[in-house]
Amino acid sequence: MKLRPRKKSQKGAPKWMTTYADMITLVLVFFILLFSMSQINLVKFEAIAESFRNRMIFDFYPSAVESDYPTEQTKIQENGEKNNEFETPTDNPDNIATNEELKEKEEDLEKLKEEIDNYLEENELSDIISATQSDRGVVLVLEEQLLFETSRAEILDGAKPFLSKVGTLLENIPNFVKVEGHTDNRQISTYRYPSNWELSGARASSVIRYLTDNTDGLDPKRFTAVAYGETRPVAPNDSEENWSKNRRVEIVILDPEYEGTPS
Repeated sequence: MKLRPRKKSQKGAPKWMTTYADMITLVLVFFILLFSMSQINLVKFEAIAESFRNRMIFDFYPSAVESDYPTEQTKIQENGEKNNEFETPTDNPDNIATNEELKEKEEDLEKLKEEIDNYLEENELSDIISATQSDRGVVLVLEEQLLFETSRAEILDGAKPFLSKVGTLLENIPNFVKVEGHTDNRQISTYRYPSNWELSGARASSVIRYLTDNTDGLDPKRFTAVAYGETRPVAPNDSEENWSKNRRVEIVILDPEYEGTPS
């Protein structure tokens, strides 16, 4: 009986061990990669930590980020050297000055209206000129019969004393002024004024031109001319009396706090 020859034993590690070692190596490389990507930038971390220390939520609770000098941090908080960004800011001198300036301008508008009211009463002009104060400022409403001839935009001599008085008053205040031209709904069609838009715009411009040309010290940049035509009536366009009310020029001495005031 013949004996079978024994198989020679293979030298080295089994095959499955090689595969397992490769897998372990790859896992190790993966974790090394994660660790290298998670390295903390100490400078940025300290900046973020400091920003969190100043937040309101940590005013009443201990900081989640340790400070290098906890005793010093406590002293700073006790002395109030660091103010929370959510606290009500203290009064700024610039803000106080601005508020005082606005208050002075409002008082100037009130004084201006009083002077205009006195002038209208003394010269018996209250029936064709009205002065009111609204959120826009002081509004002077001048009817057509005082300022212009029908379908014309040249200032009448009778209106010049009042406009001169307005110009003198405007010298004493820095407010912007808007001059608005209005007409009734009856259409005009001439070579010079093809429609109510041109007529109302020309009348507003004539008032501004007279004020700036005849009053020293008035900066034309303070004025704005607006043409509304027949789009903003103050009375129904159904009678001669109401048509007369709608044909007007409004001089608006703007309140500094009004939203539409130029900056």
